[in-house]
Amino acid sequence: MSNKRIINFVRAFIFIILQVISINVFAQSQNQPSYQKVSDVLVPATSSSVKINGYLGEKINLCIDNRVMAQSIEKLIRPFRLRFENDFSGFRCEYWGKWFTSAMLAYSYQPTVEHREVINKALDELLETQTPDGYIGTYDKQHYLGGWDVWGQKYTLLGLIAYYDYTKDKKVLEDACRVADLLLTKVGPGKVNIAENGIPVLKGLASTSILRAIILLYERTGNKNYLDFAKYIVHQWSVPNKFTPTGLRLIEKALAGVPPIEIDAPKAFEMMSNFEGVLELYKVTGEKKYLEAAVKFGNSIRKYERMITGSCSNQELWCDGVREQTEVLPQPIETCVTVTWMRYCYQLLRATGNPVWADELEVSLYNAELGAMSPHGGWWAYFSPLIGERIPSLMQHEDVGLSCCVASGPRALLLTPRWSIMGSKNGITINLYSQGSYNEKLQDGTEVNIIQDTDYPVGDQITLTVKPSKPCNFTLSLRIPGWSKKNKLSINGQTKKCLPGTYAKINRTWSAGDKIILNLDLRGRIIPAPSDAPQLAIMRGPIVLALDSRLVEPQDTSVWLLTERDSLSKHDASQNNFSNPLFDTNPPGYVRIKPCLLPTDKQEYITLKPDTSKSKNFWMEFKVPFLVRPSHFFNHHEKTLVMCDYSSAGNNWNEKNLYRVWIPQPMYMGYMYPHNIWRIVNPETNTCPVFPKGEF
Repeated sequence: MSNKRIINFVRAFIFIILQVISINVFAQSQNQPSYQKVSDVLVPATSSSVKINGYLGEKINLCIDNRVMAQSIEKLIRPFRLRFENDFSGFRCEYWGKWFTSAMLAYSYQPTVEHREVINKALDELLETQTPDGYIGTYDKQHYLGGWDVWGQKYTLLGLIAYYDYTKDKKVLEDACRVADLLLTKVGPGKVNIAENGIPVLKGLASTSILRAIILLYERTGNKNYLDFAKYIVHQWSVPNKFTPTGLRLIEKALAGVPPIEIDAPKAFEMMSNFEGVLELYKVTGEKKYLEAAVKFGNSIRKYERMITGSCSNQELWCDGVREQTEVLPQPIETCVTVTWMRYCYQLLRATGNPVWADELEVSLYNAELGAMSPHGGWWAYFSPLIGERIPSLMQHEDVGLSCCVASGPRALLLTPRWSIMGSKNGITINLYSQGSYNEKLQDGTEVNIIQDTDYPVGDQITLTVKPSKPCNFTLSLRIPGWSKKNKLSINGQTKKCLPGTYAKINRTWSAGDKIILNLDLRGRIIPAPSDAPQLAIMRGPIVLALDSRLVEPQDTSVWLLTERDSLSKHDASQNNFSNPLFDTNPPGYVRIKPCLLPTDKQEYITLKPDTSKSKNFWMEFKVPFLVRPSHFFNHHEKTLVMCDYSSAGNNWNEKNLYRVWIPQPMYMGYMYPHNIWRIVNPETNTCPVFPKGEF
């Protein structure tokens, strides 16, 4: 038997032992790394303890089977072997780490022998490329630290750390430390300034985002050199350098509530990656200014940048997106930005225990994230417009067969099991409602099984059956979304009060078979354009609705959304002494007193009726009331249009399948859908992008 086969056999044995002893989140994950001074408020689930079924579960399975585990390992490794001399500005260095972190999430969720073999092969072949001085990367020695090199080393480290965290393989941790140790010999005080490293236009953002990976190494090794290097990175943000006369000043500007677009080098993906590191620095130092800065930065994104589908950016930059989202943007909502926003919200949820971040995760998951994934699960969009057509990502590197966004997409979707259920000091927290089951152990070792029976967010009822291995007392916390104003909650038939935007905390001695029924408010909500433009959108629960050309074709008429407040009422002509014969038409005329939605401090709702004739191309379809006004007071009548969930809209992914989210008031239906959006999304191409063969 060869040495490699022996190593793989031993590694497989370790994996099996870990599965048998069933490392679980609540019994053991409470033991944070000893070098953390602050513990997470909420502890992530062990993915294998979570089973998500139904629509969401199918999407996760497609992503694992057709994207993550179908990846060519040889293509990922080739740039690390060759180290192209002419690849100074390339970012092939990021692909292995992005993919491998997804693969580890996939394996931890579905720990099969086949998945383990893929992971072992990818790890072994990468480590074979490590040089004697510790370097793992795609740049030749002459260009070490050039271009995107430090950015790529970050993703390599995150991949290796993810493997170590699951297996406790100390050799892999040592290999990761060798990568970092080499970097520390070249970068730091008196050496290369990390804030002056990388692509000049990014002003050091990409390179300094290695912050989180360095702190994760400190947490696992206690090597103070890593903590010192992390503090050095943050200090350099406040020091002038050749890229910026003031320094990036990320901490100061976040604390001051400066809009993200006004912070130097407003590259959304990279800036959020840096703030992920700020949150980790808070955990190891206990300095509350880091937590405050991270939370304020997250809230600034919500206030100024996060669009209705739960993501941000135009042309990969901050763009004042909350106000600009109703426009035809050229390259909106980069998938890498969606993924990083979701991962940032996940870190904020862990650190603060504030359910607002779970609300954000849910909206992003069901709209921007799933909307960017192909129906087959094998490919992703680079950009996701709110109007026009869905456009698959071009391959940025043909030799690797990937783009940055195709590599990134699974990293957020496969994170879902980790935040769907979480642990705390007092018990279990349910953040995501989806058909499935959960098996966890509490601190005292009691095993708790929770079964969810629901088709939410299609239906409004969630039934939870709690089955502890023995009667035990703990707190079960249920997320009540901030948008859900009318809720019903009962435990074994007894009603309990619950408030929007909080966790409903149920503390009791639980016995096998205890049943919780939660009904959430899935009324259609009217969302006014934040820019005060005369446009509206509709959300139902966490789902954004859209018009789709397969359901609603262009027509020669203008329509207004018909809210519940503005519902039509029959006008009695005789009572008002009207003699106009138009009132005698069949059916009788209707009068709408208010011609459009007026500003109001109250949430406006709209009546939505499920469309039972829906096709297989759509997850959700609803009949939506619109108003037609052929003249001033007469013959106003209702027109029903069918709208679908945003993730299904445009999912034929071609020039003929168009959609839109924001609805002008009024909307001339002849111009509902702009054509050829692909031309401004991909200006470098002369033909509309298509999926790689077999990826749709």
